[in-house]
Amino acid sequence: MKGRPKLSEGRAISLSAAQDEVVGEPVRRRIWLEGMAGSGKTSVGVRRVLRLIEGGVPAESILIMVPQRSLAQPYIRALRGWTEHRGGQVSVHTIGSLSLQMVETFWFLIAEAAGFQHPRQLPNFIGLELVQYFMARVIEPLVDEREYFNSVRIDRQRLYSQIIDNMNKAAMVGFPISEIGARLKAALAGGVEQAHIFDDAQTCALAFRRYCLSHNLLDFSLQLEVFRDQVWPTAQAQDYLRGRYKHVIADNVEEDNPVTHRFLRELLESSLSALIIFDRDAGFRRFLGADPAEARRLQDQCDSCVTFNKSFVMSENVASLGGHLAAQLGAPAAHEIDGDPRPALKAEAHRYHPQMVDWVTREVQRLVNEDDVPPAEIVILAPFLSDALRFGLAEGLAGRGIPLRSHRPSRALRDEPAARTLLTLARIAHPHWDMPPTNFDVVCALMTAIQDLDLVRAKLLTEMLYRKGRLSPFAEIRSAAMQERITYDLGERYDRLAAWLNRYIDGAPVDAIDIFFRRLYGGLLARAGFGFHADVDAGNTAQNLVDSARNFRWSLDFMSRYDEKLDLGSDYVKMVDRGVIANFYLRDWIADAETGVLIAPAYTFLLNNRAVDYQFWLNIGSEGWARRLYQPLTHPYVLSRGWEAGAVWTDEDERELNRGTLRRLMLALTRRCRKAIYLGHSELSESGYEGRGLLLETLQSLLRRLAREGQDV
Repeated sequence: MKGRPKLSEGRAISLSAAQDEVVGEPVRRRIWLEGMAGSGKTSVGVRRVLRLIEGGVPAESILIMVPQRSLAQPYIRALRGWTEHRGGQVSVHTIGSLSLQMVETFWFLIAEAAGFQHPRQLPNFIGLELVQYFMARVIEPLVDEREYFNSVRIDRQRLYSQIIDNMNKAAMVGFPISEIGARLKAALAGGVEQAHIFDDAQTCALAFRRYCLSHNLLDFSLQLEVFRDQVWPTAQAQDYLRGRYKHVIADNVEEDNPVTHRFLRELLESSLSALIIFDRDAGFRRFLGADPAEARRLQDQCDSCVTFNKSFVMSENVASLGGHLAAQLGAPAAHEIDGDPRPALKAEAHRYHPQMVDWVTREVQRLVNEDDVPPAEIVILAPFLSDALRFGLAEGLAGRGIPLRSHRPSRALRDEPAARTLLTLARIAHPHWDMPPTNFDVVCALMTAIQDLDLVRAKLLTEMLYRKGRLSPFAEIRSAAMQERITYDLGERYDRLAAWLNRYIDGAPVDAIDIFFRRLYGGLLARAGFGFHADVDAGNTAQNLVDSARNFRWSLDFMSRYDEKLDLGSDYVKMVDRGVIANFYLRDWIADAETGVLIAPAYTFLLNNRAVDYQFWLNIGSEGWARRLYQPLTHPYVLSRGWEAGAVWTDEDERELNRGTLRRLMLALTRRCRKAIYLGHSELSESGYEGRGLLLETLQSLLRRLAREGQDV
């Protein structure tokens, strides 16, 4: 089309000579690109895709593979809006989305061979929330009647999530789920009780798999297994994928799993071009099956190998800090260790945890107001982001007028105040469920739903007006003094909420719980004067709850073909109340970079793969910076491809793992920081205990060494 702008116009990316050289490589070439975070690898990937399209390569012949959907955003943004180029659209996939598409496409060809009892009926793909729901239905009788896991003192939803994790690891690594128990026992069973726990986990995994096969349900593990063993080996699927995808861009392959690597190796055999991007010193998704060693094998199928060593992010001082920390943890000397780390490190010790939190909020205010740092260029990180820590930071920043966002994936839906509010109001609006909320839940819901309503007034409203499961009008408070104490303004907002719920109760209730949530949020709670108004976190949570409830309704409508009798609304609320861990919701990840200071766990920030000017590392005395979470039913390293069969996991293995984990974490964080890092430390933690974790020991050893070398900090 004459005069139409090129794809690259309007989104030009300034590239270095080394980057430009890779982008300009001949089209028919397979390239391995390796480098540290911040060296411009993804920018090269984006420009390489645009160059292929501008050069006449049909867009539909290009496959972009990433380990997590959020990591595809740079490619999606670059391609968005260009629909007139030749050959359809570029395919952007994770192994999860690709395997789902392929299993769905070839379902009737492979369903019977895969062992499904209803091969002539459609499959139902279920996410993490529904997997936990169905798993609870299947294995709770085993847990209760046979007294499984009696010695395990964790929440049942966490127990179920570890069984799910075992099944996912088996699918990603490539061994049958029937071997899970034996592998764990060989490496970890230190006694009869632990062996029984692994046997129970094995029995539950097999019971859940039988249920899925009999009901045409595909969780991630079964979906991937069917793709790996049934779909991909068929001639039809091979012809389709090899014939369509002739150009491959695979980014962050070190964060992907062995099944993805195997698929890429075989696809590369027939591809005309490829760009395989590997982030050195990474592999943060090991607990999710990432295998950097297996990813490196893809290098053997490339025509050329390119390494980027220059960071476009770190200042020399930050690079020096990262290098010094890594060296302190046993890393070989690297170029980053040159320079003086002192200007990049800001620290202040406090006796009590609230003092540290107050110091952080004051420093953030100073950066924003005095140094003109955009709030989005600041992140506050901790190994774990507890409710108390998040609340303290949020209150402190909001009180100083600093916009903020928080992101805590892998949390139960019920743990978010916005979700809890919607669930409580749903209980009030559906009295036929016979699930009235407690007074405490109503107090919390009113505080969240009505802007500026404090705890005392919410408690007064609940005590006086929450009767027999309904909210009575504000006018029923007979005392004028009490009405004035609550204020008529808050009373008017309360009345609007109570009237909305009572109209719903007296009318014809909506069968679909997701529609109820959407109407309540959009029709009232998101409006001025109510708690969800202009609150991005609350809006995202509400939308996540709507999506979750809709998926639940669709999946259980599907189950009606198997004579499953369910009350969708009450069953959904019961499921969330049990504490199901939330699905991956992309909006939570891509909104983080928009506005406000980000408060998040350290690994959540890393997996978003973006850089900022300033980082705050809090609770540096916590062991959580280096030590993995204790999971009695699973072990990400024992269930990895690199673990030697029959080997026993020892305390030395654990110590070496901790040091390696912290070393990679320190390098990763510093490589995503431009100017400085603030260290927040309190002698007493949130729980009142002294913390002496590996990060604190490493920092103290580094400072002592620098002092001896004449670089006193």
